[in-house]
Amino acid sequence: MTSHQPLRIGTRASTLALTQTGIVADEIRRLTGREVEIVRIKTDGDVLTGSLSQMGGTGVFVTALRDALLEGRCDVAVHSLKDLPTAAFEGLTYVTPVREDPRDALCSREHLRLADLPQGASVGTGSPRRAAQLLLARPDLHVVDIRGNVDTRLGRIDASGPGDLDAVVLAAAGLNRLGRGAAVTELIDLDVMAPAPGQGALAVECRTGDLATDESLAAAFAALDDPGTHLAVTAERALLARLEAGCAAPVGTYASVSDGVLSLRAIVARPDGSEHLRHGGTTDVADNDTARAVTLGQGVADHFLALGAADFI
Repeated sequence: MTSHQPLRIGTRASTLALTQTGIVADEIRRLTGREVEIVRIKTDGDVLTGSLSQMGGTGVFVTALRDALLEGRCDVAVHSLKDLPTAAFEGLTYVTPVREDPRDALCSREHLRLADLPQGASVGTGSPRRAAQLLLARPDLHVVDIRGNVDTRLGRIDASGPGDLDAVVLAAAGLNRLGRGAAVTELIDLDVMAPAPGQGALAVECRTGDLATDESLAAAFAALDDPGTHLAVTAERALLARLEAGCAAPVGTYASVSDGVLSLRAIVARPDGSEHLRHGGTTDVADNDTARAVTLGQGVADHFLALGAADFI
């Protein structure tokens, strides 16, 4: 790949994925001055049906994009970071732009908040993590496993459509990126529902070798990477990796950096919400101090494991 060639950016073909990729493509075009071409890649997660855990969990939305990168069918791939397996992947490097709102959003038919939903209300989610924390907050709820894109899920609370659910829970980041923030009834407090590791963040990935040979791409990747986001998601993903839990596990965590201090808090719950553990920690960090971020995440995970969290997962 030479610096005068268009950059081919691989993405899933869902509306949300294309919207996210469009945001990144605009930035890459601005930073490099080069043309970009969007390449749509079909992944297992787009083809298979059933719950995420039944499909194989972590990686179902990622593998085909990484194959396309390694095979030279695209030069850059854009992922939702929470879909990315935690293990290092040889030959590829990713950066993390500034994170969107990491919180989960309740969208309810009657515009009621979580605490105000009627006894036994039906709430839809495809996430065991969200299901466990919903039941932890409201054991009376009837949690329904759902799949589909944002519009399909919102249709489940539309009185003029299927309207078979009282509420659904979706990522605030996706709704914001799609311009669907008006559908949100409540942004659920992080203490009530901890997000998935990396939720709200994107991973922009390329072949590692290209960063050594393509100056404009390397400069763009350096500019795209947000140090605070990178440290936070590194800690969150280190926790998940140490717990040996995939993206479908009932593990919620959120890290943030303020005044040189990285804070991490997390919850591990049984899928039915019957038991849970909470823990957190802090560490001083510099901008590129990923080793400390990893140590923090692993330390919090080790505390959970010492208390028997492996039985929950």
